[in-house]
Amino acid sequence: MSLEYAILGFLKDHPSSGYDLKKIFDTSVRHFWPADQSQIYRTLAQMNNNGWVAIELIPQAARPNRKVYHITTAGQEAFRQWLTTPLPQQENRSADLIQVFFAGLLSDDEILALFEHAVANIRAGLAQYAQIPRDLEAYSQYTTSPRDFFFWMLTLDVGIHTLQSNLDFIENLIQRIRNGEIPAE
Repeated sequence: MSLEYAILGFLKDHPSSGYDLKKIFDTSVRHFWPADQSQIYRTLAQMNNNGWVAIELIPQAARPNRKVYHITTAGQEAFRQWLTTPLPQQENRSADLIQVFFAGLLSDDEILALFEHAVANIRAGLAQYAQIPRDLEAYSQYTTSPRDFFFWMLTLDVGIHTLQSNLDFIENLIQRIRNGEIPAE
């Protein structure tokens, strides 16, 4: 459901094609809201049906017409209403925590292997976050607003903080297992 609002947010300043929107997602919000090309196009079609976007067809030589999507007044109103409405609490689901919950059935070595794999994944995520540019110039094709950019970077900070917190917790748990602090069967 939030994909349509993310798209409206991106269209508020820059009419874009579905392909352009995919590039915007990949360079801005992918670290917390990835979207594949087919999801974007399906959502754009639904948004067009809802009257939230209008399509401009741009003829191209030897290629199909390019569809550029513009946010409509109804889309602006829907986006503004969504943006100002507190979201309901979402259910917290974590396959990782289901494994942890039942990890007592595994040997310490098997548990360590799971957690060490999790550490590697988290470190890879932190490395990806470190590659995300943190200067307004890098996003100038999407926004020139220092205020927008500030809030964009807050989402990156949340991601880094969350991953770092998880990393600290898991590394502490690994140390506890290695120190023999986990009760034996």
